[in-house]
Amino acid sequence: MTSPLSGPDTGAGTGEGDEETRLVLGVSRSIGDRSWRERPSRGEAATALAMSQRLGLPEIVARVLAARGVGLDQAETFLDPTIKGLMPDPSVLTDMDRAVERVADAIAARAPIAIFGDYDVDGATSSAVLYRYLAELGHPARIHIPDRIIEGYGPNGPAIRMLREEGAGLLVCVDCGSVSFEAFAEARQVGLDVVVLDHHQVGEELPETSGLVNPNRQDDISGLGHLAAVGVTFLFVVALNRELRRRGVFQGRAQPDLLSLLDLAAVGTVCDVVPLKGLNRAFVRKGLVALHARANCGLAALSDIARVNGPATPYHLGFLIGPRINAGGRIGDAALGARLLTTHDADEARSIAETLDRLNGERQAIEAEMLLEGDAQALAACEAGDPAVLLTGADGWHPGVVGLVASRIKERYRRPAFAIAWDAEGKGTGSGRSIPGVDLGAAVRKAVAEGLLEKGGGHAMAAGLTVRREKLTDLAVFLDGQLAEAVEAARQSHVLKIDGALTASAASVSLLHELEKAGPFGAGHSEPVFALPSHRVKFADVVGKGHVRLTLGDGGGGSLKAIAFKAADTPLGAFLMEKRGETVHVAGALSLDTWQGRESVQLRVLDAADPRKSRL
Repeated sequence: MTSPLSGPDTGAGTGEGDEETRLVLGVSRSIGDRSWRERPSRGEAATALAMSQRLGLPEIVARVLAARGVGLDQAETFLDPTIKGLMPDPSVLTDMDRAVERVADAIAARAPIAIFGDYDVDGATSSAVLYRYLAELGHPARIHIPDRIIEGYGPNGPAIRMLREEGAGLLVCVDCGSVSFEAFAEARQVGLDVVVLDHHQVGEELPETSGLVNPNRQDDISGLGHLAAVGVTFLFVVALNRELRRRGVFQGRAQPDLLSLLDLAAVGTVCDVVPLKGLNRAFVRKGLVALHARANCGLAALSDIARVNGPATPYHLGFLIGPRINAGGRIGDAALGARLLTTHDADEARSIAETLDRLNGERQAIEAEMLLEGDAQALAACEAGDPAVLLTGADGWHPGVVGLVASRIKERYRRPAFAIAWDAEGKGTGSGRSIPGVDLGAAVRKAVAEGLLEKGGGHAMAAGLTVRREKLTDLAVFLDGQLAEAVEAARQSHVLKIDGALTASAASVSLLHELEKAGPFGAGHSEPVFALPSHRVKFADVVGKGHVRLTLGDGGGGSLKAIAFKAADTPLGAFLMEKRGETVHVAGALSLDTWQGRESVQLRVLDAADPRKSRL
């Protein structure tokens, strides 16, 4: 069975009618140190009922939509997001028309175009979108992805000089370039025009270019700041295609197939963790369809090597496809991802995919070793006091992996964390990850202004920095002073929101397909989480790289396969292993497992609780 309420209203809380006080199954403190609370408010539940009746939706789907802010009048459009229906006029973006005109002129003059992309997934997919579009026009282009260690982030003088010497007449920077003042000054000196397609937050001052398209620049009022760079790039090629059509370029010839680029747009959008709202949802929904068609042989090869069985989901993009594309930029050849996404040679695609898979394995081993050391530092810091922000680091840490280590430590200790790789000269390159409600990027920018950092920036949930070792103690004191209050408030409200309760018997393939109507799920549109009350742990063991595999049974004889990823060495994993043969409350998300053409449902365990300690 499924039910909207998985436990009675305990009445706990501070105010009558407070929608945030209703505990699910009476779990006020889970193994993950969270309270379980029903996600939909009473008002949202009423909206869901009306939505279900008007549109003929299953009530659980309507509840998922209503609990994520989808109103009754929005639901029908939300359930079928289309590119055509959600596509804005690209010209609403500041500088779009200038940028389009400059690139169209380069195409008319047959001037070689160089594409400079960031070394992450968003940069690789953005580069590939523009490259593949130009290739369909028969126009020469060349992609340069900087080496993370040697060149660092963004355009740089040596790369610009090299591209100019190779004959480039125009440089298009994607997912970078909005603050590249020195590099673009050098570009002007060598006679290289620059266009920027970016999405990172910037101040009022911008470098001189032939067009800087960024929905997050201060003078842009498009309302499209939620787009990843690949989304901005897709809008750019739409506008460019329109301009080329106006110029008569397509007379007597077919236009490029823009919809064939949506698989790239989906991958970049999901992996850059931008909110899945508006046009982003359409990119992902339609892009997953394009991905299933396997027209991009690079993505097809990577899907095969990552063992993506059945239709891809945002989970596959974020946790199987994305990390492998990223692996080249982190510890190998930064250009591998872009090469994979632009090749039309199936054999080359397979070879690159295998290399990226190997590099991803090496990255995982490096990460595990660094995390072991970083976790020990974090634990010691927490035992010695209660720092608002954890600063970890060591000589010899790989700069390409520090962000992943920071993310793991942040998850374990529920507070912002930095991981810093120190070089022999005492300079540290670090990456930080935050928790909801704590703006880490703002604190880092303030630290730069205070002279505590050589460089630094980012956004609320992630930031990067360059720091001297002698400034580390002062930086720790500064960050603690800036963020302690926000961190404490965020940690006090540590909640797992539950969409409803179900049993193992009710977790069917048909239920999952119904829930998919409310997707795709991801950042800004979280996947549904269900509580399974009082299920027996029929089986539990450790598999793979520290995962805990389970079989859960309900009172009616139903069983459900489940897995808690990377949980073996955590309190959650220990609890599940200890409870073999006993009953537990479990919370998690459903996913479809396809094996040899057969579909089955699996629960991805997020948390658990002891029924004996619940306040029912």
